Amino acid sequence: MDGTILVADDDRTIRTVLTQALTRAGCKVHATSSLVTLMRWVEEGKGDLVISDVVMPDGNGLEALPKIGEARPGLPVIVISAQNTIMTAIQAAEADAYDYLPKPFDLPDLMKRAARALEVKRRAPIARDASEDQGDDLPLVGRTPAMQTLYRLVARVMNTDLSVLITGESGTGKSLIARAIHDLSDRRTLPFVVVSAEDLAGVDGPSALLARVKGGSLLFDEVGDLGDEDQAKIVRMLDALPDTAPRIMATSQIDLMHRTEAGEFRQDLFYRLGGVSLTVPALRERVDDIPLLADHFLARAEREGAALRRLSTGAAELVRSYSWPGNVRQLENAVRRLVVTATEDEISRAETELVLGNQPAMEPLRGGADGEKLSASVAAHLRRYFDLHGGVLPAPGLYQRILKEVESPLIEIALDATSGNQAKCADLLGINRNTLRKKITDLDIHVTRRRKLM
Repeated sequence: MDGTILVADDDRTIRTVLTQALTRAGCKVHATSSLVTLMRWVEEGKGDLVISDVVMPDGNGLEALPKIGEARPGLPVIVISAQNTIMTAIQAAEADAYDYLPKPFDLPDLMKRAARALEVKRRAPIARDASEDQGDDLPLVGRTPAMQTLYRLVARVMNTDLSVLITGESGTGKSLIARAIHDLSDRRTLPFVVVSAEDLAGVDGPSALLARVKGGSLLFDEVGDLGDEDQAKIVRMLDALPDTAPRIMATSQIDLMHRTEAGEFRQDLFYRLGGVSLTVPALRERVDDIPLLADHFLARAEREGAALRRLSTGAAELVRSYSWPGNVRQLENAVRRLVVTATEDEISRAETELVLGNQPAMEPLRGGADGEKLSASVAAHLRRYFDLHGGVLPAPGLYQRILKEVESPLIEIALDATSGNQAKCADLLGINRNTLRKKITDLDIHVTRRRKLM
């Protein structure tokens, strides 16, 4: 790691520790306890990276960020702060900080982020947001009004004990919002536990779960998928929470209100989970964030060892105009494919069209109206499939892919109805037995013979 780093913090110990660690890593360091001095260095053109505290004797580090940006566009700033609230993180993001770390911070982690910031500064290829990815999680990247509204709602509930229900489509990052609520709250040093059905099993399951979370945060991920028995266990557990109760959060891509009204989800559980409801917007509702996210995923792939790629103007326009039914997760997967399949450093529009056109042929069918003919239901679904390609034609070979989507479940259900008897199944379908055998092989259908109980 090389470069010149400007450190501003009123804590002498922190200045000393950072100076020693960064110097050992090969950097030149200028450290100060004054924002005025920091700004003078910045205006003089010194430094490749700034690491600054928020609360300083002569000013506020967050308020200085716009001035740094005006004086030195592209100069990355890592904000460190003892004000460990999501509002501080949000303010840092809004002020275009490169990164934000709450105090006390992990020194190796800060060093890693500093090295990354210097590398980004050296290449300077990408406009990025302040939120940093964590492992394989979806990033909290977004400057659109929809995302900023979400950030502010999160900030308001951060330090309350209210339960939080996070809704949104698959792939929008609901669980990441829950993780952010935990990590930037007063409970961040306590466990964050994602509850599975296995955790609720047995008489001692709920009590063991509470012992494991130790007053931290419990997340019931996709709570709408839980059965009646597990829902009842959760209600009983929530009714018997101890004084050191954990923060309760849940996510759902299903409309729980509708499920509750239909009698398919426990009303008492719905109201216990929904102290505060947050909705994560779909990607089509935050189109202006798509270029930021695409650049973010390109940079992540490069950091993980892939070739450095960038989108051509045509490719970027296509990515922005595409409708993403799988939301951020689908965008990430598409960008990863583009990084691997692109032949040049600049990804072309033609290469992007090929990847975007080769999306899965079908999505899960939604239930149609009572009495609706199968042909009408399929037609509506196929129209939606074409619409979701955002004006780009699907990949060639669509006819066979669609037939396979329909043919496979038809044969499987027919085999089940005939107890796996292929002769009866072939007769039921009106096809030759040899034809049925070939289709079973080609479609990789598992056949189970069983005696039918009469």
